[in-house]
Amino acid sequence: MLANNDKSEPRKQINDGLTTQLVFGIDVDDMQPGQAITIDENAFGFPIRSISNIPKGDYYVQALINRYETFKLKTGQTVKLPPDQGEGQHWNTKPGNFYSKPQKISIDPSGNKTFKVVMDQKIEPIKEPSDTKYVKHIKIQSRKLTEFYGKPTFLGAHVLLPEGFDEHPNAHYPIMIYHGHFPEDFGGFSTEAPDPKMDTSDYSDRFGIYGYNKFQKQEAFNFYKQWISKNFPRFLVIEIQHANPYYDDSYAVNSSNLGPYGDAIMYELLPEIEKKFRGIDQGWARFTYGGSTGGWEALAVQMFYADEFNGCFAACPDPVDFRSYCLVDIYKDKNAFWYESDFKKLARPAHRNYLGQIQNTMEETNHYELAIGTHSRSGQQWDIWEAVYSPQGEDGYPKRIFNKETGEIDHEVANYWKEHYDLRYILERDWKTLGPKLEGKIHIYCGDMDNYYLNNAVYLMENFLKKTNSPFYKGEVDYGDRAEHCWNGDHNNPNYISRLRYNTMYLPKILKRISESAPKGADIKSWKY
Repeated sequence: MLANNDKSEPRKQINDGLTTQLVFGIDVDDMQPGQAITIDENAFGFPIRSISNIPKGDYYVQALINRYETFKLKTGQTVKLPPDQGEGQHWNTKPGNFYSKPQKISIDPSGNKTFKVVMDQKIEPIKEPSDTKYVKHIKIQSRKLTEFYGKPTFLGAHVLLPEGFDEHPNAHYPIMIYHGHFPEDFGGFSTEAPDPKMDTSDYSDRFGIYGYNKFQKQEAFNFYKQWISKNFPRFLVIEIQHANPYYDDSYAVNSSNLGPYGDAIMYELLPEIEKKFRGIDQGWARFTYGGSTGGWEALAVQMFYADEFNGCFAACPDPVDFRSYCLVDIYKDKNAFWYESDFKKLARPAHRNYLGQIQNTMEETNHYELAIGTHSRSGQQWDIWEAVYSPQGEDGYPKRIFNKETGEIDHEVANYWKEHYDLRYILERDWKTLGPKLEGKIHIYCGDMDNYYLNNAVYLMENFLKKTNSPFYKGEVDYGDRAEHCWNGDHNNPNYISRLRYNTMYLPKILKRISESAPKGADIKSWKY
């Protein structure tokens, strides 16, 4: 990795946006201490393809090795993957990875100079969070996942307990599962108010405001005050830890490449949580919600475990219809990187702001991932979609939906995606049996200027849902005007506020759903105190 500045270490400046610095990656097998590895013009680079094309100048250079382990899978294949080490599958902060201290060098393409870099630093282990009065932590070894990966594999969760949990030992509680990216601890909840003198000079490029760190702390404290208030509903709120060798979470479904995470979460982790923390342990008392990855997961688990949940609230979900896999129709398009044309070569965008200004293209973001890891092992977005949705290849790794270098789409793989994970298609295909189980349970929200064009797939999903009958879906699809990614249905507050209020904003709809759908004799009183 090379950076033309020392604002932070080069390993912290690699991304697929306009601010990225340079990264060049190769696969290394069985590297030993003291062994020299050469990074030359053959290494795959981003955003500059070859190291020989680096412009003349001064740079800060740094090397890092993302350490893989060997897995002998239940399917019979042997693969090498980077296991999560408690950090949420991030190569540049993964405990146990070796890296070098940044050093300043001068590069002149007309010369032929070699620079020696020594990876003599090691990222330290992460301390696990401690229990508090309200937030508890649980971790189990999954039998299903251990069998799949051939070595001990664990699932964890952060559980937010309701006020009065200890004082009401006979109460049993509904459960709300908040899906999303890897949570280090339960987020957005704090029993301490921010220091009035807290520095507010930090600037959020995403939201265009100063002091967002203090704002988040204040929102977390406000949530705590609401949580303990007299008339607040008493629920269990769960955030699941299911980081895996491919990503910071598993998408909460069963997968050929990731293994049976859906069943492991549903039938191993949740029963332990409900037993230990007095969950009601019935489908009418479980709800699920989340945004982005969590939005897709909320809808997917509601569909795939239809009787086990009583409602999903899917905000800005990852593509729910692969005819709009962001800006790609994986069934009809020939190439994911380029629009089809006889004479033009027009790149497909991958990211925009609310004014439509482009920050990267499909080719760029996928080449960024390829520089970080081959065989879908970058730990990034397009690779995890591939790892979750694709069939397993003969080599044990996910089959590519498209060639990572050229963008050429494999339509045989696309058809597999369609039958197994295209949520709109599956709903339409199976509505006769799924519809009666999902009536009134599906709620989807998305900004109409979503940064990743995710609203396009939501439009297609809505087109189907509006035409359903026997039964009509009786849910909700809503859009935020000029709203970017993470819009979750709040028309009254800006995104930077509403994104911090997931755990409260859907409560009125959940309570209404419980009142309408709880079976006769159900416990709808013990948790109301």
